[in-house]
Amino acid sequence: MPPTTEPDHPLLRVHDLRVAFDTPAGTVQAVDGVNFTVEAGRTLGLVGESGSGKSVTSLAVMGLHRRAKVSGSITLAGQELLGLSDRRFGRLRGRRMAMVFQDPLSALHPAYTVGEQIAEAHRHHFGSGRRVARRRAVEMLGEVGIPEPARRAGEYAHQFSGGMRQRAMIAMALSCEPELLVADEPTTALDVTVQAQILELIARLQQDRGLGVLMITHDLGVVARVAHDVLVMYGGRGAEQAPVDELFHSPAHPYTRGLLDSLPRLDEPDDAPLRAIPGSPPSPAEPRPGCPFEPRCPRAAAAPAPKRGRCAGESPRPGVVPGGGRLVACHLPLVPTVPHSGPPGGPPVPAEEA
Repeated sequence: MPPTTEPDHPLLRVHDLRVAFDTPAGTVQAVDGVNFTVEAGRTLGLVGESGSGKSVTSLAVMGLHRRAKVSGSITLAGQELLGLSDRRFGRLRGRRMAMVFQDPLSALHPAYTVGEQIAEAHRHHFGSGRRVARRRAVEMLGEVGIPEPARRAGEYAHQFSGGMRQRAMIAMALSCEPELLVADEPTTALDVTVQAQILELIARLQQDRGLGVLMITHDLGVVARVAHDVLVMYGGRGAEQAPVDELFHSPAHPYTRGLLDSLPRLDEPDDAPLRAIPGSPPSPAEPRPGCPFEPRCPRAAAAPAPKRGRCAGESPRPGVVPGGGRLVACHLPLVPTVPHSGPPGGPPVPAEEA
């Protein structure tokens, strides 16, 4: 089924997304002014360290937060999702947008067969009978590369290997022909061979169906392999947004540079030390003024006192890297930028607080 995205709208648009949780210690701002778009047939990689707000963002897109305060705007092909009732959101979830979770063993119900769980989604959204839904489940298991799909549809999640469980999750997510697939760390805990197979599977299904994919990961190797565009998150905010080739070739944010430098290189001696980013990510329970990366930033540490004070006390405004339309929120970017405020009605850009 081809995507139903309207020509004037991206498939998914997230603008000034903010997600906060009430805790005994006070309100925790887990996501603070995040912006991005996902086009049909393209993959946006959402990357960053643990605690950067990636999964919280993906759950907000899917409408799965129950006790959080979610504000901003999330539109699917021009339709605003925030503010929809649980019933109306439930009609979209699974039918037009679907999610592959990080741990398939936890996401799959242990008391129902894999085939029953895939068939249930089809019956819910299309009202099909048991026989038709069962046939659809077998068809989807075969499409994602599970051998003997008719037999395996009658087995339980614990009878599947880790890679097969993830394939079953993808089959379930795509059984109702959604337009948007949100994949939250879909290759975590899989060995590299199975990881490559899962990524190739998602890429093939995307090409065949014109899916828009939001890929959440901390693995830059996954990003380089599957993403068209990248949003780097830090401390619940957008740090840098760029096409994948430009980001890897010439990162503009010091945090992005630090992530890339931390990767092992084949052209270095075997005993070369790994280059880690010093310090720890900020706690969302302890907000601070200025750039959230400032305490760990080598450029801020080496800057004169006035510039260092600006990094510590003033939230960086987004800037555009000339020539490529890349966005970076940094007072001391690695490449020249020009100011950018985002015209009304134009494409979303990182908020001023980003």
